Amino acid sequence: MCKYSLTTAILLAAALTCASAQPSPAPLTLHDCIRLAESVPSAVSVARQEREIAARDVTQARAGLLPQSRLINGFTYNSPLLYNRQVFSFLPLNGIREYSSLFTVNQEFDSSGRLRAEIARARANEQIATTSIALARRDLRRAVAAAYYRALLTRRLARVVQDALAESRSFENRTKLLFNAGEAAQADVVKAGAQTAFLQQAANAAELEASLANQELASFWTADAAGALPLADVLEQEPAPPEPEAPQGAPFRKRLEFTLLDAQRRGFQADMRRARAALLPQLGLTFQYGVDSTAVRIRDRGYAAFVNLTIPLFDWNRARAAMQQARLRAQQVDTSRAIATRTFSKDYQNALARVRQLYEQIALAREQAKLAADDLRLSRIRYEGGEGTALDVVTAQNQLAQARSNYYTALANYLNAKADLEVASGR
Repeated sequence: MCKYSLTTAILLAAALTCASAQPSPAPLTLHDCIRLAESVPSAVSVARQEREIAARDVTQARAGLLPQSRLINGFTYNSPLLYNRQVFSFLPLNGIREYSSLFTVNQEFDSSGRLRAEIARARANEQIATTSIALARRDLRRAVAAAYYRALLTRRLARVVQDALAESRSFENRTKLLFNAGEAAQADVVKAGAQTAFLQQAANAAELEASLANQELASFWTADAAGALPLADVLEQEPAPPEPEAPQGAPFRKRLEFTLLDAQRRGFQADMRRARAALLPQLGLTFQYGVDSTAVRIRDRGYAAFVNLTIPLFDWNRARAAMQQARLRAQQVDTSRAIATRTFSKDYQNALARVRQLYEQIALAREQAKLAADDLRLSRIRYEGGEGTALDVVTAQNQLAQARSNYYTALANYLNAKADLEVASGR
């Protein structure tokens, strides 16, 4: 029994040693979070499927330029006349029994331009779908970045409140000791206790906000969003200064929305050509080879060719109305492009100004936090020396917590502004 117990203890100790020796998961960077979000079904996956669907439309449209062949087999029975059983009753048919086995080839010559217009429309749709993939990927990355920075900020704010709560509890305990020794007033104890209760509520709210932000980020790639994600805290790093403005002055013109508008315009132009094709002649050829006889005899085989030219004469202005409709839609795209140019120019200038202003604000917030920490330290010293009040200490505690929150908020806002600037710049 002792031998088995010793062996079990050794194995258990070895298992615990191996478990403790396993490395902790590496912190997730923003790039890692984006990679995880793109590796699971998302709006990008749906856009890729739309791209595959649009590619099949191109194949179908190009097939219209190629000859279509089929093998048609049929049997027709035409009842004879009641007064003459040797004569069939329906005149359009060829006999009482008709057997047909025909190999047919149809070739449509695109004399009106309809088939080429359909190919152009299909290619425009494919380009629209391709651009939609890039737009969906860009929006997904931006959403992940916003959730990533929010998760880091809420964690940092929760830590700031926890530090302030620890400081408040320390001061509350100190005031109680001084009150018991007769060196402090009861009002000081009340102020310190009220500050501790307030910060406790703020800490609970900050923890909840951090938990919700963690779940929001994790939901981009997993259904199990309860566990805390190990994130690389970029808020502890010195932020890089903003990049200089592009020399050309209008980088927003490279945005994907303009590519999408161009593809939409080409599609409407193709619709206009397709509608105009209804007013032009269309040439076609049909070739048949096989048997079409009253008996199944191979010697009755033959071939026939049919050439047809369809010339439209009158359509009650339906084709012209469709042409005008497509032309108006193309003009509508031009109008949308002009509006987008002004809007995206404003967005770019706003993002550029926000990046520059927030970068300057980081230095001010850092200096504010440093001064607030010194103020709290001096307030505690003055209170301990009997020269200050508890209200001064409580006020300094609030100012320090607010200053640290402002600093980390400025960092997160700056990183978000840089992400917005990348979108506004068309990168």
